[in-house]
Amino acid sequence: MLDKIVIANRGEIALRILRACKELGIKTVAVHSSADRDLKHVLLADETVCIGPAPSVKSYLNIPAIISAAEITGAVAIHPGYGFLSENANFAEQVERSGFIFIGPKAETIRLMGDKVSAIAAMKKAGVPCVPGSDGPLGDDMDKNRAIAKRIGYPVIIKASGGGGGRGMRVVRGDAELAQSISMTRAEAKAAFSNDMVYMEKYLENPRHVEIQVLADGQGNAIYLAERDCSMQRRHQKVVEEAPAPGITPELRRYIGERCAKACVDIGYRGAGTFEFLFENGEFYFIEMNTRIQVEHPVTEMITGVDLIKEQLRIAAGQPLSIKQEEVHVRGHAVECRINAEDPNTFLPSPGKITRFHAPGGFGVRWESHIYAGYTVPPYYDSMIGKLICYGENRDVAIARMKNALQELIIDGIKTNVDLQIRIMNDENFQHGGTNIHYLEKKTRSSGKIRLQKRQKAGFSGLFYYWGSTTPIRYNPRFPSPIRDKKWTLVLFRPIKRRAGRWG
Repeated sequence: MLDKIVIANRGEIALRILRACKELGIKTVAVHSSADRDLKHVLLADETVCIGPAPSVKSYLNIPAIISAAEITGAVAIHPGYGFLSENANFAEQVERSGFIFIGPKAETIRLMGDKVSAIAAMKKAGVPCVPGSDGPLGDDMDKNRAIAKRIGYPVIIKASGGGGGRGMRVVRGDAELAQSISMTRAEAKAAFSNDMVYMEKYLENPRHVEIQVLADGQGNAIYLAERDCSMQRRHQKVVEEAPAPGITPELRRYIGERCAKACVDIGYRGAGTFEFLFENGEFYFIEMNTRIQVEHPVTEMITGVDLIKEQLRIAAGQPLSIKQEEVHVRGHAVECRINAEDPNTFLPSPGKITRFHAPGGFGVRWESHIYAGYTVPPYYDSMIGKLICYGENRDVAIARMKNALQELIIDGIKTNVDLQIRIMNDENFQHGGTNIHYLEKKTRSSGKIRLQKRQKAGFSGLFYYWGSTTPIRYNPRFPSPIRDKKWTLVLFRPIKRRAGRWG
């Protein structure tokens, strides 16, 4: 097993990695920016190294500083987490050349799968179903480009070869806008990714986002660990994830999972990875592979019982996979809500000091976060401050537990998207399952506020006394909950029938 590793990340994933290391007896080195001295994993690590000022480019993206931290602390490996340098092939290459183990795939694999054109070619060769497309980068000959679009069939989407996260893509619905869309996507790709190569694919109107989790040891062994549904998105950013995906049969799971595992063997993959697909009309269409651990990995862990971070560490230590495909079983259902420090109406980041914090608990409830009362959320990084995961023997139970857990969660001092998540959990269409990737965007587009259908159900009403007052006030679910706002004291509780309505 590895003796000591550098955790080259921050926030909840850094703490998640640290905990896995402690369980395996691995010493940890937390590298951090000057703004992150008080992060929980920094306080708990065996050693810490400040690698630069707050801006990411001077700290968490500072390759020489991270490698130097590994050298001066005597670490043997570096775990990149997700985001930052986790899918940077040059970083992986420099780590290995410096004599350290990169906890992830080889640099050439990251490079192969990081380029969308080469990734699609590799997946087609491995038998993974792909979206009909241009089978390579687009040239400057617009007659040829129009012919490609005609062959694929409008609408099509122009994508940057080096893009991701919803950037570098444009939908085209006819010949008249094709040339301008290609030109604009190229310019955006050049500015954002230093690579102006673009390609064309069929645009699927109402797909779901379904992804397959894989593990491979680089020694010819690879397994798939069921699927996740990440269709609840806003601006191409995931908001809610769940596993398994509603409506995916065991036969479909086996069909696509076996092809993903075979692809891992074909490309010599090593570590944890995720194949992302668009799913429409019962068909899977490959869009990209994430060559790292995913934010939403806990839902897979909850339904399979496999600790994905520990498996990453074992694989990096040269050990073969500790589980075989026939030992992977899907049990129950898990839902994850991303908790962001952001204004619920404008979705703008909301940094600041957390004045009061209470984590939810109970059977089947998991809270992954680095925050605590007194912690200041900095303005320099991603707004996600935690992940709430709830497990149940079926989807209805998991959602019911999530509703309760969200009501228990207290984060005061900053604005969060907790209320948005509550409304999603109460949305009738979400509860039915199978919403597409545009669903949440359409609901929030008109006013910047969520407007979802609310399932009619039995609710509760009660009388409360305001602290310092003798006048009872009837509790209404639209008011702050008694758990969140401790100004209330329960006097009487009785069931009522709540009217179905819309959230605004």
